[in-house]
Amino acid sequence: MRPYYDDGQMTIYHGDCREVLPTLGPVDLVLTDPPYGIGYIGGQGGNLIHSKQQRKHEAVKGDDKPFDISPLLPFGRLALFGGHRYYNQLPPGGSFHVWDKRGPYQPVHTSDFDTIWVNWHMVGRRFSHFWRGLCRASEQNERIVHPTQKPLAVIHWLLTEIIPGAEIILDPFMGSGTTLRAAKDLGRKAIGIEIEERYCEIAVKRLAQGVLSL
Repeated sequence: MRPYYDDGQMTIYHGDCREVLPTLGPVDLVLTDPPYGIGYIGGQGGNLIHSKQQRKHEAVKGDDKPFDISPLLPFGRLALFGGHRYYNQLPPGGSFHVWDKRGPYQPVHTSDFDTIWVNWHMVGRRFSHFWRGLCRASEQNERIVHPTQKPLAVIHWLLTEIIPGAEIILDPFMGSGTTLRAAKDLGRKAIGIEIEERYCEIAVKRLAQGVLSL
């Protein structure tokens, strides 16, 4: 498949990752925030049930069914956001890390934290970085362009403290390109796959910015 964008360090594919993944070579790490079924209602076996209030934000394409991890397993090392929400879909073993996004403030209706599941055993770590709507510890002057966009600081932390040896990173649910942007800042190579073209274009624009100071 021809890339949507390729500058020799960063590569973006526009398409369904289930079709693109079999065409890729080996990578050091899959780091992604997969669509894990926040819009899926009813059923059995641990399927998620959310209220209209929780689902009122813009839907993510493909987020209306339980997450299937099987297409990612051939790539070896995995680091997946939100693993506590679809733990029944994960293989045995692994470890959890926590992104504490509440900071020193009072709780609200949204979750105080997110998890990152990795498929190898290690001591669990916690990273505190306030991120609540327009009130954020970083990127205050930048518009959030994706409903599940993560702060660059969290991806930087993962790539320097949790998985420091990963030189080629794959994000098969790229969204607005935060993983690729962070990889560029750190001098790593990265591949992103995104099913919605508008987010591919947004990611290209973010990559066009100069390398950010860490």
